[in-house]
Amino acid sequence: MDIQSKENKLKGDTGDKAINFSGSDDYLKSCPTLEQEVPDCAVLNYPCITCDRSIDCIYGNLYNYTCFVKPKIVCNGSKTFNRTSMCRFCYQTDKWEHRCDQKANCNSLASPLKYYTTNCTVSDDIICLGKRRFLKKIRCSWTAGTRWGTALILALTLGGFGADRFYLGHWQEGIGKLFSFGGLGVWTLVDALLIGIHHLGPADGSLYI
Repeated sequence: MDIQSKENKLKGDTGDKAINFSGSDDYLKSCPTLEQEVPDCAVLNYPCITCDRSIDCIYGNLYNYTCFVKPKIVCNGSKTFNRTSMCRFCYQTDKWEHRCDQKANCNSLASPLKYYTTNCTVSDDIICLGKRRFLKKIRCSWTAGTRWGTALILALTLGGFGADRFYLGHWQEGIGKLFSFGGLGVWTLVDALLIGIHHLGPADGSLYI
């Protein structure tokens, strides 16, 4: 796929320069200074460098990017060097190459599966075209620290008193089990089975760990 044809408007807006990591001096907080051990310039990553590459490249192919060490950065060697990287926009990076803000206000156990849009940021060692922070739609998947093993043990040992339901946050059902002695044992067995097959989870919609 030709990225130039896909992002023709972007090229018109930005010209031939596709990557300019930052125009602020805030990067100095994350980059080497005279008070620190001085590294080689060629090993620096974002936000200490700026890498330029025209967007008229073929997606997936490897190209040389010309990288420059930003002003006020202290390092050894040439402050201009080449780095080989794939031609792709930052939003096209693999999931292990960027980190996304996780949300804990959705139901991870919902059927059909729930998705939400969040901000993702490319890892510092990745070179890509476009903005390094972008929106992505990801599956709702979070945990509050509830352990499946603990819930199952409670269901098998103290399920008649509703301990498993209380642990999972199902307070109303827990009270019902407590005063009905686990539904005379039937409710206890049913809950133990549902927890065992992961059908019954935490009340807040999170996943087991």
